Amino acid sequence: MINLGKLNNMSDTVFTETLGEIYEHSPWVAKKAAVYRPFSSVDELHKAMMEVVLNAPVEDKLELIRAHPNLGDRIEMSDDSNKEQQGAGLQNLSQEEFHSFQSLNKEYMKKFGFPFIFAVKGKTKDDVYQSLIRRIESTETQEFSIALTEIDKIAGFRLRDKIIEEANV
Repeated sequence: MINLGKLNNMSDTVFTETLGEIYEHSPWVAKKAAVYRPFSSVDELHKAMMEVVLNAPVEDKLELIRAHPNLGDRIEMSDDSNKEQQGAGLQNLSQEEFHSFQSLNKEYMKKFGFPFIFAVKGKTKDDVYQSLIRRIESTETQEFSIALTEIDKIAGFRLRDKIIEEANV
């Protein structure tokens, strides 16, 4: 865990390296958020990072969404994604469950052009599966917005797991 005070005093380069994976394979979010320091809380840092994403060009947002792995896939992914998916039971799917996820993920990707994003922390594989079934019926505009909201949730979980605020030290 990192102390918020130390994070505020890091060089921009070290700050970006330290928080570069908060938004999956997208260190540009941390790099752009660094200019808003100092942060008085993890929530304030999270809001700054969300603002960076909100104000990014649509192409960058799409690239951010596409940087995420399909849920339930058996591929190499970031340590954070591995832990999150394991917590929801997505790394231990039966063959039948794996094929069901794979089929729905393929259908979702074909329809929207980006992977299904769901903040899995505190959820079960059934929660994820049921959400995937529901959301595949959404419009592309709805799903683009939902995906970014879910990515922001994931980033918030990751920040809270990584940073200690001074009051807690």
